[in-house]
Amino acid sequence: MGVISELGVLLRLRDFRRLFSVRLVSQAGDGMFQVGLATLFFFSPESQGTASSIAVAFAVLLAPFTIVGPWAGVFLDRWRRRQVLLFGNLLRVVLTATIAVVMLTSGVGPWIYVLALANLSVNRFLLAALSASLPRVVDGPLLLTANSLTPTLGAAAAGVGGAIGFVLGLALEPGRTKDSLALFCAAVAFALAALLATRLGASQLGPDRPASGDELRGALARTAQGLADGARYLWARRTPGQGLAVMAVHRFLYGATFIASILISRNLLSDPADSQQGLATFGVVLGASAVGFGAAVVLTPTLSRRTGPQAWITIMLTLAAASQVLLAVTLTYVTMMLGAALLGLAAQGAKIAVDTVVQRDSVDEFRGRAFSLYDVLYNAAFVGAAALAALTLPDTGYSPVVFAGIAVAYAVAAVVFGRFGARTAVEVPTAAPSPVRGTS
Repeated sequence: MGVISELGVLLRLRDFRRLFSVRLVSQAGDGMFQVGLATLFFFSPESQGTASSIAVAFAVLLAPFTIVGPWAGVFLDRWRRRQVLLFGNLLRVVLTATIAVVMLTSGVGPWIYVLALANLSVNRFLLAALSASLPRVVDGPLLLTANSLTPTLGAAAAGVGGAIGFVLGLALEPGRTKDSLALFCAAVAFALAALLATRLGASQLGPDRPASGDELRGALARTAQGLADGARYLWARRTPGQGLAVMAVHRFLYGATFIASILISRNLLSDPADSQQGLATFGVVLGASAVGFGAAVVLTPTLSRRTGPQAWITIMLTLAAASQVLLAVTLTYVTMMLGAALLGLAAQGAKIAVDTVVQRDSVDEFRGRAFSLYDVLYNAAFVGAAALAALTLPDTGYSPVVFAGIAVAYAVAAVVFGRFGARTAVEVPTAAPSPVRGTS
């Protein structure tokens, strides 16, 4: 009941509700958009459905995010974050509508991939802005619950948007009209998210000292230095730096399992010739994972307060190892769904704790860079996982040896982090990095 009551308190905070509504609507639109891409890349009759082709698709989709991330951090510490949410969503409206028109008139071609990559890159920028803005509308003990609520229900909103896109796909005959309609619906959602962002004050989400145009131009030349300062600060603080490191490992291992689940859904648990059946099976896998995400929302705020975030992250890494042992021993429809639920709980539970540590132990001057570095590591790890999958997984997606190796890696990460991870942050002077803000 503690979590439920705290959620009620959060939802009574006007500014939290306003920021939260932007996230929900924007991510619902993103769900519609991503389902269209997933169908195109992984579950269309034309897609190859091999380990290497799926790995390449993920690498192409995610590699640009590691390029966007560094720039995002510098801008989020200088631009008004409310304006980022407003104009970022408006930019997604333009990009999404353009993709829809191109698909309707010309079909899939190189420009679709270019525009899709730009669209998804903007989305990662927006998610970093939302995370960096949260402490400006919530503080104290409620921040942990807010960290549980916002990303998980945001993911749920993306799931609802994806379900809408999936239903549209089933209701309409295959062709350009079907693909374009889902994208136009996503564009409408992005436009609504931009409108909702205007309910927040232009300066309300920080930073406290937004830079002028001249300062921003100077800051662009010092982006690498700013990120280096941010990385040194986070590592010197110990808890946020170690949290980012453990999440990069977690994401790398999770990514390998995620790619394996796509292949297993399409080529092992379904008829490889029936791409629609494979998509439906993978939808059930995602549903099982979502159950784990939901359990993390309920369990993490309550139990991590008793164990402390370091112990909770260690427990989640251990649980992730157990989920992979289950799949290494035997693969059936039931064990696949159970493993997905356990891994969903482990992934989201660890992420909630790490998000809270990074927010709590990073001063606002560095918080934007912290979450941009988080974003870079998060996506670069998945690109690495794609490479691992291409080298180690068969086209069926199932290899007991690979799953056993992932289980061992999770177990080692749990031992190392639990034994050597910092429990408290170290005081670090922040005066030295100040020239990076463009004030000198």
